[in-house]
Amino acid sequence: MEAATPARNAEQGTGSTTIADLLGRAAEMYADRAAVRHKRDGEWTDVSYRELGEVSSEIARGLIDLGLEPGDRVALLAQTRPEWTYADFAITSAGAVVVPIYPTNSPEECEWVAGNSESRFLIAEDAEQVEKIIAVRSNLPDLEQIVILEGTHADALGLDELRERGRSRDHAEVEARAAAVKPEDPYTFIYTSGTTGPPKGCVLSHGNYREILNMVETIDLLEGEKDVVYLYLPLAHSFALLIQLVSLDLGVTIAYFGGDTKAIIGELGEVKPTYLPSVPRIFEKIYTMANGYIASQGPEAVERAKKAVELGIKVRDLQNAGQEVPEQLLEPFKAADEQMFQNVRNLFGGQLRQATTGAAPISKEILEFFYAAGVPVMEGFGMTETATAATVSTIADHKFGTVGKPFPGVEVRIAEDGELLIKGPNVFQGYYKMEDKSFGAIEDGWLHTGDLGHVDEDGFVSIVGRKKDIIITAGGKNLTPANLENDLKQNRYISQAVMYGDRRPYPVALITLDPEEIAPWATEQGIEDTSPEALCSNDQVRELIQGVMDEVNERYAQVERIKRFDILDHDLSQETGELTPTLKVKRNVVYDKYADLFDQLYK
Repeated sequence: MEAATPARNAEQGTGSTTIADLLGRAAEMYADRAAVRHKRDGEWTDVSYRELGEVSSEIARGLIDLGLEPGDRVALLAQTRPEWTYADFAITSAGAVVVPIYPTNSPEECEWVAGNSESRFLIAEDAEQVEKIIAVRSNLPDLEQIVILEGTHADALGLDELRERGRSRDHAEVEARAAAVKPEDPYTFIYTSGTTGPPKGCVLSHGNYREILNMVETIDLLEGEKDVVYLYLPLAHSFALLIQLVSLDLGVTIAYFGGDTKAIIGELGEVKPTYLPSVPRIFEKIYTMANGYIASQGPEAVERAKKAVELGIKVRDLQNAGQEVPEQLLEPFKAADEQMFQNVRNLFGGQLRQATTGAAPISKEILEFFYAAGVPVMEGFGMTETATAATVSTIADHKFGTVGKPFPGVEVRIAEDGELLIKGPNVFQGYYKMEDKSFGAIEDGWLHTGDLGHVDEDGFVSIVGRKKDIIITAGGKNLTPANLENDLKQNRYISQAVMYGDRRPYPVALITLDPEEIAPWATEQGIEDTSPEALCSNDQVRELIQGVMDEVNERYAQVERIKRFDILDHDLSQETGELTPTLKVKRNVVYDKYADLFDQLYK
């Protein structure tokens, strides 16, 4: 099936034909608008589109002065910050290929990406990131120069020095290089973080990303000058990259987080964004925060909140359909808004028009809660291999529990075995130096996603699980763990839940506790030792989690229910290799790492 969505408004955006000439056009069109907003010495500071264009041009010319040729790969190892964007567009406008590396990667992981991509240059955030590369540089024969964005390092060229070299050359060189880039040329190699196996370099062309920009701009996700996007997602990931490109194509202001994920909610209050792209974990945290407060007010408050959400959904649906809200709904809605909903909106800064969640599943109940509160969080679906996106939900056209409808020009179908297949101009060019005939394979133009899907009679796509995540019990029952895991994670005291049970008689699970929630609860219960090591084996804590487990299990068939569980004495993390940079669980890593614990649950 193909989505029926209006064609792109020709007046939107810069009108670029590739990503290489996008920033140059934006710098001219939106010259004095704020392109970048970031914290400096505790204060939010703006950088205009003109300044953004000038800085990126200087870096591009500096790279050309170092010998960068069109088509060369340049690795970019830094967290989300303005300099990432400066360097990204510098590399692109010079005709080269951006190779993002996650800043959480180990030296060996950095070596794989830089080495497999044959990067000639590498731009690192600071001395700590440079040291990772120095540790493996003897295994990187193609790497000629490291550039450091912040601070100094004896083995790296400073950003200021690179810009100074650039100023000795003519900007016309950059314009000529950008103009020479064709839609079919590689724009970026994005290495999938991979929940299994080594990362694979997805080769994505300028045409792939220009096409997905055109698609996104049909749905009025962003409106231009009056919008502020808060960006904390790693720009090494395709989701953040797409939002960066759409924002700058439309003249939007991007507010970059200060670098501390624990400060995100506070910064939302300062920045007051109109749009927020995020992975589910942030929405889950805010949801549990809000519901934790409601629960603390007693059972009557919980029941009032439930009815308020039901009412809020009805009213929002009428408002978004342009219909009049009956007076008998309007008065209680206004009361609920004043008592509850506006407090939820204020957690996001009070100005949020829309948010998008992606990269991992999210509970329908969470989406309904925020929608009722006037913070519509719309779910979409895509992969690195589809230049980030393939389907989308909009405020005007959504069905919670699905990932929306295909973008214009994107087709989807379900294979005989239930796998979701995708075709469109945003589908990648293949994996760099790899032939893969399973996940990510393209056959007759159709991308095999590895996801199990369903398309309903209205054209909405649902993801029901991963082919590789299916658990087949010893009794032959096929189980998809994501739904039950997500239900467990809705509880404020649970951070992660991982179901296990392939070829076993019944499912079991590993649970991790949310340290910010469980420690205060433990103190209230009179538990003296609130360390994670003590709480994971505490009888009261186990009784609490068992209660949550029993409640969630009731929603599922007997064969699907988790019979036993264990609690880890620490949370899963990127640093320990258990989570991807978008906080998805690396299931195989967890299964291997905690094999003994899983075995104990069957004894």
